[in-house]
Amino acid sequence: MTRVLYTLCGADSAAPFSPHCWKVVLALRHKGLDFEERPTPFTEIPKLENGFSKTVPILLDGDKRISDSFAIALYLEQAYPDAPSLFKGEGGMAMARFVEGWSLTTLHPAVTKIAVKDIHDMLGPVDQAYFRESREKRLGMTLEEVATGREAEAEQFGGKLQPLRQMLKSQPFIGGATPLFADYIVFGALHWLAMTARIKVMDPNDPVTAWYERCLGAADL
Repeated sequence: MTRVLYTLCGADSAAPFSPHCWKVVLALRHKGLDFEERPTPFTEIPKLENGFSKTVPILLDGDKRISDSFAIALYLEQAYPDAPSLFKGEGGMAMARFVEGWSLTTLHPAVTKIAVKDIHDMLGPVDQAYFRESREKRLGMTLEEVATGREAEAEQFGGKLQPLRQMLKSQPFIGGATPLFADYIVFGALHWLAMTARIKVMDPNDPVTAWYERCLGAADL
């Protein structure tokens, strides 16, 4: 039976853009597992699998249905123990939890400020209306008002990556010699930025950019 991964897309189904979905795409490839990706617009997600989840990613694996990127990673680790490990033990799981917390509280808000209007413009008309209403309510201002500060946020973004930059002085990946799920968490945030923002953010000479490109190569994206 074919594994199915529901991911997020805008008007162009060939251009998925969710950081959480990319975590799972890389996790599946890390495990060497075949799957069919089904990109889905925002407003169609509640219709998937009889309303199983309000958000993607959703993974179907035989009779199993799992949502939430970290929960999916934990499932894959347990269900396929003979495939390459995503965590390499309890310590790797704990490390990934910390990295996820850092990414969600530091990187994701910054990417939102930089790219939220660009993301809106990638959507179809129905999704644009949903996205504008939900994000303006969450952010407390219009998307256009958020966008006025994008250049300043982009200039400051590199500083938020200093913990990763410091670590890369001694090892090529967060996971050590090879990437683990913790790497895929941060990669998801940076790939989200790269695939949505219409302004340059990353410095090509930054060690973080080299790490990002190594992750790209490992994922074959």
